[in-house]
Amino acid sequence: MAADQRGKAETLALRRRLIGSSCRLFFPEDPVKITRGQGQYMYDEQGAEYLDCINNVAHVGHCHPVVVQAAHEQNQVLNTNSRYLHDNIVNYARRLAETLPEQLCVFYFLNSGSEANDLALRLARQYTGHQDVVVLDHAYHGHLSSLIDISPYKFRNLEGQKEWVHVAPLPDIYRGPYREDHPNPAEAYASDVKHVIDSAQERGRKIAAFFVESLPSVGGQIIPPAGYFPRVAEHIRGAGGIFVVDEIQVGFGRVGKHFWAFQLQGENFVPDIVTMGKPIGNGHPLACVATTQAVARAFEATGVEYFNTFGGSPVSCAVGLAVLEVLEKEQLQAHAAHVGSFLMELLRQQKAKHPIIGDVRGIGLFIGVDLIKDEATRKPATEEADYLVSRLKENYILLSTDGPGRNILKFKPPMCFSLDDARRVVAMLDAVLTDMEKVLSSCATLRLQPHPALQVSCP
Repeated sequence: MAADQRGKAETLALRRRLIGSSCRLFFPEDPVKITRGQGQYMYDEQGAEYLDCINNVAHVGHCHPVVVQAAHEQNQVLNTNSRYLHDNIVNYARRLAETLPEQLCVFYFLNSGSEANDLALRLARQYTGHQDVVVLDHAYHGHLSSLIDISPYKFRNLEGQKEWVHVAPLPDIYRGPYREDHPNPAEAYASDVKHVIDSAQERGRKIAAFFVESLPSVGGQIIPPAGYFPRVAEHIRGAGGIFVVDEIQVGFGRVGKHFWAFQLQGENFVPDIVTMGKPIGNGHPLACVATTQAVARAFEATGVEYFNTFGGSPVSCAVGLAVLEVLEKEQLQAHAAHVGSFLMELLRQQKAKHPIIGDVRGIGLFIGVDLIKDEATRKPATEEADYLVSRLKENYILLSTDGPGRNILKFKPPMCFSLDDARRVVAMLDAVLTDMEKVLSSCATLRLQPHPALQVSCP
C-alpha cells in the first residue's frame, strides 16, 4: 500500500513499532497526520485545513514556490560538497553579511542549529583558550552531547550539570527575582551573571563564552530587558570570554523591528558569534555560524580543516538565497511587525477579560501567553494550558506550550500569518476560555469544579 493511502491508525501503529518512543509527536493522545502544507496552513489525510501558529521552521510559509523552485532548479544542475569553487556559497555569504554588523563577516555553513552551536562552542574555546561556558537557566541549545551539557532544560533530567558549565538566572521580568516593578532589571540580571563569573573564577575556572538565545524560547518566550546583553558582554569579555547569540528560533525578521533579535538590545551591541538555523532554509537542512575575523583566524591557527559534507552545498545555498529573496520581496519583516502588534493587542484584550491570562509578552511574531492559576503566586496553569491547546486543535488551530511549567502558549507562526489568522485564533481562544470559566467556582482564584469536558486538576 502506498504511504499516502494508509489510514492514520495504521501509520501510527507502524511508527510505534519502528520509531524510537523518545521521538514524540504533538498531541500524542490523538496525533494529526499531516500530508501537505501551504503558506500558514497544514492539511491532514482527509484534507482538513489547520492554521499553523507554531511552525517557525517554515519561515516564509510551507512549500513557498520560490524556495521550492530554487531547490529544484539547482538540483537539476549540481549538488556537491563545498570543496569545489561555486558562486552560490559566496553569493549567499555576501547577502547574509549585508544583514549583520560589519564585524561579523566570516561564515561557516552547516545543516542544523545543533551543528551551528557545536561549532560556536569550538570557536569560542579555540579563540579564548578557555573551556567554561555560562548559560541561562532553562536554556536549550541543541541535541548534540556538547549542547546537552550547556542546556539546563535537558541536562537537569540527565547526568546533571558539568563542572565547566555555570548557570545564570533567566532574565524573566514576570516570574524571575527582578520583575516588572524593578527600577533596572537589566542591570540586576546582568549583575547576577557577574556573580556567576566571579564564583567560577574563585574556583580557578576560566570562561570561554556566554551562550544565550536572543529571545529564550524554551524558557517561556522571554523578552530580556533592553540593555541586558551589553552589560553581560562587558562582564564576559572582562573575564576573557566571548558572547554567542543563538538566533536559531528568532532570527530573519521574526521580531519585526529588526532583522536579528539581538539588535533589540541596542544598535551598538555586537556579539562575537551568531548562530542560525531552522528558518534559514524554510525546512531545508541549512544552518550557519557568523563570526569575526579574529575568531576565525584563531580557529584556522589549529591547522585542522573544518569540512561539512553537506553544509554550504549549491542546493542549500540556493535555498538560503531564495528565503532571503522572499523575505525582501514580500516585506515579511514589516509584515511580522504589523501582524504581531495586532495579535498582541487582541491578546491583551483577552488578558483583561480572562484572569487565567497572567501575562502577554512578545515582539513581532514571537509571542507568549502566560497562563496562571493565581494572580498573587503566578502559579503555572499547566493542565489548563494543555487542555486549551487540545481544544484549539479540535477547532483546527495548531498551538503548543513551552516554559518550565509548560503553561506558556507560544506563537511562532510562519511569517505569512495574517490579520485574519490573528482574529481567528484569538476568537477561538476567547471561546474556549469562556467555556472553561463556566466550570470555575471563582474567576479570581481560578479554582475548577468537576466537569466531564474539562479534566484538569485543581490547584
